Amino acid sequence: MSTRAGVIGLGIMGGAFAKHLLAADVRTSGYDLLAANVEAFSAHGGHACKSSRALAAEADILITSLPHSAALDDALFGSDGVVAAGRTGLLVIETSTLSIEDKERARNRLAGAGIGMLDAPISGTGPQAQAKDITIFASGDRAEFERARTLLSHFARSVQYVGPFGSGSKMKYIANLLVAIHIVGAAEAIVLGEKAGLDASTLVEVLAGSAATSRMLEVRGPSMATGAYATPMMKVDVFQKDLDIIANFAKQAQCPVPLFSASVPFYTAVAAQGMGLQDTAAVVSVLRSLAGMEEK
Repeated sequence: MSTRAGVIGLGIMGGAFAKHLLAADVRTSGYDLLAANVEAFSAHGGHACKSSRALAAEADILITSLPHSAALDDALFGSDGVVAAGRTGLLVIETSTLSIEDKERARNRLAGAGIGMLDAPISGTGPQAQAKDITIFASGDRAEFERARTLLSHFARSVQYVGPFGSGSKMKYIANLLVAIHIVGAAEAIVLGEKAGLDASTLVEVLAGSAATSRMLEVRGPSMATGAYATPMMKVDVFQKDLDIIANFAKQAQCPVPLFSASVPFYTAVAAQGMGLQDTAAVVSVLRSLAGMEEK
């Protein structure tokens, strides 16, 4: 019998995962607290469940994509959570960006209930997830990874096994450290070009085809050039949670991260301007303000 998948958290990322699984003819169930997310999932042919417990009763591999550790704990261990379904042999693939400590606690509790867990955060934006252009950093038991590999390949461009449980999160923190720096770097370059009299859109197009390019310049540069941040690929408020996790990770590793530390205040500043629900590309507005320029 083919593997049955379940997705808990049908937002920007989880909804994209589910869409690709359904397109690959994988029997997929889903659960989310927001009715709009459930409706979108159902419109693609998914089977909506009324709780994580109900989902666990009919799926073999569960994929969680959730905003914080409290949501994960409720989904797994709440009165209507996965463990309450009483099924052993399930595998949970945890794709969220959370602390390693929170994921390890969840894995240990699941193990006591006869359920396996992989730490498998993803690298990529919402639009990239929609286009199946993300990378998965999977970590944990190798046999459990092999069990999940085919399923993961249905919604990711690249599926990487990176080592023991927790290695995936470490890889994600380092990836997001670079993302944070590169977004601010792209914004700084664009504002300098504008201040010097160059057209911002032309600047982005030319730089993106040069040795100076970065994925963040390519992905967020057009939004920076036009001032279009209202449709977020990653909300500033959500990214700030990731920044806190990275800072704590670096502190625990006793490793200085001066460029990352210099980038963080720009995200704090743009959130303080009331732009927390907009895309992280909005940091360019802070740079424009410092340069004495008006926002677009």
